[in-house]
Amino acid sequence: MSRQFEIKQKMWSLGGKFTIKDESGKPAYEVKGSFLQIPKTFTLSDMSGNLISQIEKKMLTFLPQFTVSLSNGQSFVLKKQFTWFKPRYSLSGLNMTVQGDWWDMNFTLSQKGRKIAEINQAWLAMTSTYQVTVLDDAYADLVISLVVAIDYVKEQEAAAASSSAT
Repeated sequence: MSRQFEIKQKMWSLGGKFTIKDESGKPAYEVKGSFLQIPKTFTLSDMSGNLISQIEKKMLTFLPQFTVSLSNGQSFVLKKQFTWFKPRYSLSGLNMTVQGDWWDMNFTLSQKGRKIAEINQAWLAMTSTYQVTVLDDAYADLVISLVVAIDYVKEQEAAAASSSAT
């Protein structure tokens, strides 16, 4: 059974706190980012306050790297790989791949050639907004955690690019 989610960050949230909605517009998850904490961490909870995952940025790495620890005991590492054109991420501990298109706006998550989820970022939105389709509900927590981590990587790269342009 597939499920759809909308991930839309608040524009002026200091720590990175926002709610993720399901296909009917009801809140499904809450994300809280640490504020002025090193390393940067995010916690993902359901709407009852139960911890779903914790996402922690690894410090002192050439390219962004995150450890995602799910509440079921499963964990994996997301690493951005060096490429010239297409954004590409590797996942250690899941036997899955994440691949984006040229414009860095669409991603697919696959396992052994089978598509698990489709992630599409909205164009011309004031804040990061993603439409996420999880093709197997058993992967919903994992996929949402992964998209939050990827979005943070993209946010950091955009901030670095804008600060170097001035």
